[in-house]
Amino acid sequence: MFEDTFITVKGCKIRFRRHGQGPAVLYLHGANGVPQVQPFLHELAKSFDVIVPEHPGFGESDEPSWLENMQDLAYFYLDLMDQLQLDHAHVIGSSLGGWLAMELAVKQPSRFSSLTLIGAAGIRIPEAQPGDIFLWSPEKSAQKTFKNPALVEWSIAHPLDQDTALKNRHTTALLAWAPRLHNPMLFKWLHRVTMPVQLVWGQDDEIMPLPYAHALQKLMPQSVLSVFPNCGHLPQVEKSEEFVQLVTPFIKKVAQS
Repeated sequence: MFEDTFITVKGCKIRFRRHGQGPAVLYLHGANGVPQVQPFLHELAKSFDVIVPEHPGFGESDEPSWLENMQDLAYFYLDLMDQLQLDHAHVIGSSLGGWLAMELAVKQPSRFSSLTLIGAAGIRIPEAQPGDIFLWSPEKSAQKTFKNPALVEWSIAHPLDQDTALKNRHTTALLAWAPRLHNPMLFKWLHRVTMPVQLVWGQDDEIMPLPYAHALQKLMPQSVLSVFPNCGHLPQVEKSEEFVQLVTPFIKKVAQS
């Protein structure tokens, strides 16, 4: 089982979960945080050493005064990896966490064995606009996140507590308010992402529409794209079993090469 604990990195205390054995897999969550360990993470822990931090400024982690933008968060994670002596990690990043994963891989590509990017933010393209998550009510956000009506209803019926939701929203604004959900310079440096990349997208993603997946594939020609039909922004939740069946052999193949 995942142990729910806290670790301190350079004076910043964060919520931290870890379980499993095998190649290290670092999961980087999106704007809603990671209040619970989702079923797909339990399944991945059957094959991998799965590491699930809660970013500074989210959930039960500290809100450090130095956190002002995505670059700060990326350098924090490099410090975390130093502390854990974590090299050659396989990173799975969802949405905001996918953007973070790319920032990390650009800065120190040799430290990462593979990236799995799920509905990743981080770039801007003229042919499609991301959903403006800052303008949506919790109900609208659930409707825009999931394609499955049952998951929409569940999400609306089980909201985060108000304090956590406000904390997560504030930190997301620090990281992604202006410019909206991207780093204008990131696209120039994605050629430094030389490790294998798996892009995972929902066909019906209304937060980071599918054209963003195709744009990232052009910027990282070594990447492969898998699109889940009848699926929104979080395939790892909405299509959990299929997601695990896709990602597990991808990571195992890279680890064995």
